[in-house]
Amino acid sequence: MAKKKREVQEINASSMADISFLLLIFFLVTTSMATDKGLSRKLPAPVPEDQKTEKEVEINKRNIMMVLINSSDLLMVNGDVMPINKLKEKAKEFIANPSNSGSLPAKVAEEIPFMGTMMITKDHVISLQNDRGTSYQAYINVQNELVAAYNELREELSRQKFGSAYSELDEDRQKAIQQVYPQRISEAEPKNYGQQNQGGAQ
Repeated sequence: MAKKKREVQEINASSMADISFLLLIFFLVTTSMATDKGLSRKLPAPVPEDQKTEKEVEINKRNIMMVLINSSDLLMVNGDVMPINKLKEKAKEFIANPSNSGSLPAKVAEEIPFMGTMMITKDHVISLQNDRGTSYQAYINVQNELVAAYNELREELSRQKFGSAYSELDEDRQKAIQQVYPQRISEAEPKNYGQQNQGGAQ
């Protein structure tokens, strides 16, 4: 007599769906999914109503005096070749703008201690740039001429307003003179300008 095959009992799977759903929820809650990040960029802010126009920005270039020493130690001021012995006077004219020229820094009224209201070029900047091949001596010579321009202007104003040398003034009066002629020499990182415009030099 053949043996009767043993029947396999069916597994009750009625609760498997519930278990699977719970496991899915568990992993979603406890696992942080990696997300690819792009470049962190911000959209530009809306243009403010009082933003300066291109014409106004162009006008403000009058406040900048570009002084460049190339790899041949050639001095150029605002793109024009200039011998170094003329740099100091050129810088003094730029800093003070005595004739209130429209091509030189704009003058604004400023209240100066001990001197009252004066028209000064408070926003002027002398931008000094040199080539990587510029000699150290040429760079120092140009620096000395620019600093001498400020020193002479301060000395002249000190004698005019206080009748004394600038070095003899007390600290407060020296600061007042400095407010009229603030030393604004901006030194840019050296670049490879080469020997541009060398042909115009003598």
